[in-house]
Amino acid sequence: MNPPLQVDTARTGQELETLASFSDAPAPAVTRVLFTEQDVAARAYLKGLMAQAGLTIRQDAVGNLFGRWPGTDPDIPAVATGSHTDAIPHSGRFDGTVGVLGGLEAIRALQRAGVRLRRSIELIMFTAEEPTRFGLGCLGSRLLSGSLDPARAATLCDSEGRSLEQVRTQAGLDEALSTVPLPTGHYDAFVELHIEQGPILEREGIDIGVVTAIAAPATIRISLRGAGGHAGATLMPGRRDAFLAAAEVGLAVERAALKSNSPDAVATTGICRIHPAAVNSIPSQAQLEIDVRDTKLDVRDAIVDAIRAATDQICARRNIEFTVEILNADPPATCAASIISAIDETCQDAQLSSRRMVSRAYHDSLFMARITPTAMIFIPCRRGVSHRPDEYASPDAIQRGILALAGTLARLAS
Repeated sequence: MNPPLQVDTARTGQELETLASFSDAPAPAVTRVLFTEQDVAARAYLKGLMAQAGLTIRQDAVGNLFGRWPGTDPDIPAVATGSHTDAIPHSGRFDGTVGVLGGLEAIRALQRAGVRLRRSIELIMFTAEEPTRFGLGCLGSRLLSGSLDPARAATLCDSEGRSLEQVRTQAGLDEALSTVPLPTGHYDAFVELHIEQGPILEREGIDIGVVTAIAAPATIRISLRGAGGHAGATLMPGRRDAFLAAAEVGLAVERAALKSNSPDAVATTGICRIHPAAVNSIPSQAQLEIDVRDTKLDVRDAIVDAIRAATDQICARRNIEFTVEILNADPPATCAASIISAIDETCQDAQLSSRRMVSRAYHDSLFMARITPTAMIFIPCRRGVSHRPDEYASPDAIQRGILALAGTLARLAS
């Protein structure tokens, strides 16, 4: 019989602190964008930790990083875990990183306990879960799962006009992107540990969230064209102000989500650009980028349709030309019942309180669910805050999450 699993909370805390130091923003904020100098340094640090744990390391053509702990039957599909380490500008130190470093500590806890598992366990650090550089979230897992055409990925450009091909080659990744996708069945299961990024677990005093479904976004770009003019010389009745139309569209976005009557529906106008952006000039152009999510595809798509219809009515009334582009519209994912049961059993054995819940944020798990049975483990974060410098998960919460993950991995890999 193996001894109880012991989590080295202090070590994981120190590793999280060190990883947070690879940042283009001063502490406590973290900014770590794909293939920047800080991102490359963070990758090297993580590779070193994987090597210390005796993992077999490989990196694919888009920079997804893998560390494998071989099982007694290394030729059968492995069980995988992991998350991401990139961070949007001026964010926090726990989003994604808890799933990567927590996954590493889960493997080390199993190693220390002398556990021998039939299936290998593979830790994955996914490239660019955040859309910061190329405007498309979950870049690594999209490619890995075959959800993104490698030829399309190669043409993605950042705000400076640099293509993914250019920046990944500069980072030393020379293989073709066509080598990244993995076949269905490559993994036997995938489990992602993550902070909740919401207030429910902390508010209810619950240790572990067992995720049953993952919402997926539709991203809409609405471009509006009116007529510019001098702010003092153009009288009000004849104006075709693109910004005012955009403002009405933004309110319509909120209205569409509220009228859906779905508790999981959210819609956000996160970007509003206006031209020429001068205080004494009427905006002639405006561009909105809108995020719409729900765990039910029909509800999400109905909200998108409502936004389209409202935009048409607003622009007709204001004499504004417009176009609507769907930048991406990914289907939600349902988590695997077998993995949910394994998490439940692990929590019961470890005397961890748990509750089932949905993930309103999307994660790399959304795309891993397309090629393998997938589920997620959530831990509480303070006040539900995320994507801010004051994002925080306590050492105790992280420890409990790692225990839940390690026990689940052991069950799935036995």
